[in-house]
Amino acid sequence: KKVFSKQELEEGWRLSCLSFPTEDVSVVVKSSDESDFEIVSVHQQEGVKKANGREEGYWAGIDIGTTTIAISLIGITSKRIVHTITIINRQRAYGADVVSRIQASNEGKKQELLECIRQDLYQGIKQAAKESHVLPQEIRRIAVAGNTTMGHLFMGYSCETLGVYPFAPVDISTAEYGFGEIFTKQITEDADAFGREIKAMVVLLPGISTFVGADISAGLLSCGFDGRKEPCLLIDLGTNGEMAIGNQDRIFVTSTAAGPAFEGGNISCGMGSVQGAICNVAIDKGRVECKTIGEKPPVGLCGTGVIETVHELVKEELVDETGVLKEDYFEDGFELAKTREGGSIVFTQKDIREIQLAKSAVRAGVETLLRRYGISYGEVHQVFLAGGFGYKVNLEKTVGIGMLPKELKEKTVAVGNSSLGGAVMYLTQPDARERLARIVENATEIELSKDKDFHNFYTEYMFFA
Repeated sequence: KKVFSKQELEEGWRLSCLSFPTEDVSVVVKSSDESDFEIVSVHQQEGVKKANGREEGYWAGIDIGTTTIAISLIGITSKRIVHTITIINRQRAYGADVVSRIQASNEGKKQELLECIRQDLYQGIKQAAKESHVLPQEIRRIAVAGNTTMGHLFMGYSCETLGVYPFAPVDISTAEYGFGEIFTKQITEDADAFGREIKAMVVLLPGISTFVGADISAGLLSCGFDGRKEPCLLIDLGTNGEMAIGNQDRIFVTSTAAGPAFEGGNISCGMGSVQGAICNVAIDKGRVECKTIGEKPPVGLCGTGVIETVHELVKEELVDETGVLKEDYFEDGFELAKTREGGSIVFTQKDIREIQLAKSAVRAGVETLLRRYGISYGEVHQVFLAGGFGYKVNLEKTVGIGMLPKELKEKTVAVGNSSLGGAVMYLTQPDARERLARIVENATEIELSKDKDFHNFYTEYMFFA
């Protein structure tokens, strides 16, 4: 739980989840503006420059993330990205993770969730077009990638079978509809009739399973797994740590429940990647140096800062190999910084346990995939670290806490938003549809919950040794 300072307690601050009002109250939310979120949209298919002159038309590639959405406009003539925007997925109001969204959908909010995400995409496409001086009739095709839950909510599929055994999706195949069929309500309610001029087809890319969705199949396409002779590894770090290993002949995929710690969730002073979030931490003989996003006064700790804090505490022997904080900090936590109001930003014993659970889940998933695929570290040609967290995280410190094998460090490259990259490639390369179909066909899911080796690895890599 959050540790409040004396000043905050005197001002009346309490944990809302542990407070029970006995009469009508006014609620003030003390948090950063979500418009300040630092959202990663770069990927391997990013154009290095815009084309000269007017394009003959435009495509739109979209990644629907659980937290954020990225939209790129691509020129048909140049096949280069001409503009990218990022926005917050307003479905966050129904829960920060896919489990909460599934529950909300099953409790009668399916239509609300559908209209919410479609409104986000409609307004996002409209914003991207207007900022690029693109006319609506110039938009010819739209490709959408996202995890299986996001796909279900976007298409209006029932989520009743996603959250219960055997966790079966309604449909994860390629879905293609006219823009007007998908965005009927948004077009009708739009005062300036932007969408009425769009005659594009909207394609939802195919997924592999309930837990390994179109965002990962798009990522595998983006990283060229279908054309690789030597096995490579893709790791997309988020609330669910999805990963895949393979080459052009066969691919093994899996998903491990890493929890929200990599996004600042379940951390005492944790938060998303907003202005003022501590993202870099260095500790030397008790002296702490922190850097924040936007170089703003510190307000909390985002995912990369969480990883770096753990690494530094272990390095300074303030946390032992089992994850126990030194006695001086065991009760109240280790203070990293002060907020502008004088409150303490601390890292607690519970926070260390959250990271131990998350990092051991990821490492155990990697080790299990390697064993099932039948190869060693030395036979892995390259490791692609995907997602916003993977793009920003300090690889040295990530390896240092044992989340990734040190043997793979020099082979690891951050590829950013590989899901968006795959959506862009789907639009720009004529054979991408067939390539993506082969990737999905060649992929086999490894169920970690039933794997004895995974459970053994999970216990082993809980330590910081």
